[in-house]
Amino acid sequence: MNPKIFVVVAVVVLAGVLGLVLFSSSTLLGDSQQSNSTTSSLPAQLDPIIVKLADISILEVNDRAATIGVEFVLENPNTTSVLVQVMDFQLYETGFSESVQISGGQMGNRPEGMVEFGNNYFVLLGENSLVLKDKVVLSNTGSAPELWSAIWSDTAKWKITGDVFYNLSSMTSGQESTVHFEFTS
Repeated sequence: MNPKIFVVVAVVVLAGVLGLVLFSSSTLLGDSQQSNSTTSSLPAQLDPIIVKLADISILEVNDRAATIGVEFVLENPNTTSVLVQVMDFQLYETGFSESVQISGGQMGNRPEGMVEFGNNYFVLLGENSLVLKDKVVLSNTGSAPELWSAIWSDTAKWKITGDVFYNLSSMTSGQESTVHFEFTS
């Protein structure tokens, strides 16, 4: 027999087997991808989390600095857990100025890039609340005597604005949601 015939038959059989495998796997993958895309295309509806100002108080004051304590309560009305990534806030003393921010803060951090090795975020379980506290230190530069007078006499009127960035219970599921807040005391 001619050896070329064996080579041609082997190539044809190999091509047929390879074509059968590729065709059947693409059909299976196409079906599974189609069924996954219908379930994942339904966005999860989240009710916005509720932000409350629990307390703002002057913890310590001296000639050089004042320490202000801020306490927030975050409430999750959803049955599913959410990850609170970052809470940013700006602090104003309205007797001094309603538009000049005197300080601010940030609790948590937002993931950057593909992999985030820190876990500086907060898990807010479904239908539960979470208390976040921070301290802000104001330095007395001597340029705002009316502000320091209000702080010393404990008559300061505060305004706090900010945003909370949160997501579903997985960093990769769902889109990021934001809640803006503003409080005066």
